[in-house]
Amino acid sequence: MSEELSFDVRGPVASITLRRAAKLNALTPAMLDGLIRACDAIEADPAIRCAVLLAEGKAFCAGADINAWSGLTPIEMWQRWIVPGHSAFGRLAALRVPTLAVVEGACFGGGLELALCCDIRIASHQAMFAMPEVSIGTLPGWGGTGRLPRAVGLPRAKQMIFSGERIDAARAEGWGLVNGVFEGEGARAEASRLADLIAGRAPVAVAAAKLALSVHENDAPSRALEALGGAIASATQDAREGLASFREKRAPNWQGL
Repeated sequence: MSEELSFDVRGPVASITLRRAAKLNALTPAMLDGLIRACDAIEADPAIRCAVLLAEGKAFCAGADINAWSGLTPIEMWQRWIVPGHSAFGRLAALRVPTLAVVEGACFGGGLELALCCDIRIASHQAMFAMPEVSIGTLPGWGGTGRLPRAVGLPRAKQMIFSGERIDAARAEGWGLVNGVFEGEGARAEASRLADLIAGRAPVAVAAAKLALSVHENDAPSRALEALGGAIASATQDAREGLASFREKRAPNWQGL
């Protein structure tokens, strides 16, 4: 697909791999485009019955690449970043085949929103999860305000989004954010086992079951609110201060403006 995202098919199982390890797999517009093209390839191949999302390096995904969006105006933020992100993530979530995410290392912000698009999440013991957007003066913009509450419940989602606090893999499992936690390479082995198991079931029945379950996943209201909220937040002085403090590695001085 690209140097930053690869697509591979082995038998009935497809793999999508984030390959920007030097930048902790922070998401770029090219990676969003590659994700859409990978999803298109899966839908076009009836032999594919399951898909696994992986990442190279020490992090699953540290979120959206700040350098790719920090200079955008509010309208540009909406048109060129929030909407394309929703399109890519929505495409992944709506795949006819079940999807599994293997989370190893940091899974923050847009990275967590990406993992939430998958039907099943398997984590390593080293995995860490957070929605840290408020720490740089913005809010989740790619479905997190809709998908996270469904995964962990509204009170816990509020805690994660309002505080930006990180939670470890054990807590994530206890909260229902991940389906299981494994040592070392065990997360990949478990994801491979499950993918093969799912791929061995009746494909039409599995696809129909996923479609039936999708009735619980209507994100239209949250997408609209995230688009508006992201555009408004990006225009504040606090948003500029959040980005500046992140780059300068200092505590932000919030003004509420």
